[in-house]
Amino acid sequence: MRDNEGRRVLVIAHTGRADAREVASRFCKAVIGHGLAVRLLADEAVDVDVPGVERAGSVDDAAADCEIAVVFGGDGTLLRAAEITREHGTPLLGVNLGHVGFLAEAEHDDVESTISAVVNRRYAAEERLTLDVRVFRDKELVATTWALNEASVEKAARERMLEVVVEIDGRPLSRWGCDGVVCATPTGSTAYNFSAGGPIVWPDVEALLMVPISAHALFARPLVVSPTSVLAVEVLERNEGAGVLWCDGRRTVELPPGARIEVRRHRQPVRLARLHQAPFTDRLVAKFDLPVTGWRGAAERRRRGGGLDA
Repeated sequence: MRDNEGRRVLVIAHTGRADAREVASRFCKAVIGHGLAVRLLADEAVDVDVPGVERAGSVDDAAADCEIAVVFGGDGTLLRAAEITREHGTPLLGVNLGHVGFLAEAEHDDVESTISAVVNRRYAAEERLTLDVRVFRDKELVATTWALNEASVEKAARERMLEVVVEIDGRPLSRWGCDGVVCATPTGSTAYNFSAGGPIVWPDVEALLMVPISAHALFARPLVVSPTSVLAVEVLERNEGAGVLWCDGRRTVELPPGARIEVRRHRQPVRLARLHQAPFTDRLVAKFDLPVTGWRGAAERRRRGGGLDA
C-alpha cells in the first residue's frame, strides 16, 4: 500500500442508475483499500456515498493529478467524462452499464479484473482523434466547440428540409436538401455515422468522415478524407427554418440561415485506456453480435487439429 501513496483515480458514474452506484461504490472501496486515493465529482459523491473519497472542488479541475478516470455507465457517460478529462490528458477507462457501449473497455461483471488492472497499472492508453468545430455568421466567429464522436448539422424543424452546401478544403463539393450532415471521427464511425449509413473506420486510421442524412440528391455518398482536411457546411440563406449543430449529442449551437460550420482535426486528442489488445474486428463482432459461425481461419483450424490445409 505504501507504494501506492500519491496515486489518485477519478471515478465518474451515471448515478441515476442503481447498478452504476453499486458498482462504482464497490470499485471505490476496493481501490481505497489498496492505498490509492479516489476522487468523485461533488454531486456524485453524495450518491455513491463511500467514506474517504475526495470531492472535486470543480468539474474543470476534477481530473487534475489523476492517473486514470474510471467511468461507470454507457457511452453517454463516457462522452461526459471526456469533457472533464481531455484538457488534462487523463486516460478514460469505461465500464459498460449501457447497451452497446462501444467506447467502454470492460463490462460490469469485469469489475474485479478492472480493479486489479488499475491498482497494478496493467493498461495502455491510446489517443483518439477529436474534432475542432467552429461556427461563423457573416464571416464572424461566433462559437467554438469540439467533438470526440461527431459534429452533426441538423434541421431544427421536422417538417422542413435543410438546404446546405458542403465544402472540402476550400472547394465546394455539392448542394444537398437533407435532414442534416454528420462530420465524424473514426471513433464516432460506430455511432451516429453508422446509423446514417456511413462506413465503419478502424480507430487507428487517421481520417475525417462526412455523411449526409436523408439527402435528396443524386450524389450523396459518405466521404472519407484526410485528417488534415477542413470540412465545411454552409446553411443556405434561402432556408425558411434554422438548423442546429450537435456535438456528441451534448453541446448545441443554433444555426440561422447563412451560418457556416467548419470542422477540422483538433490539436487535443482524447486518451482511452485499454485493458486488452484484442483486434478491432473482435470488438465489432462482440458489440454487434455479428454471425461468424462457420469461420475456419488458420488459428481455428489449428485448434481443431486440422492443420493449415484442412
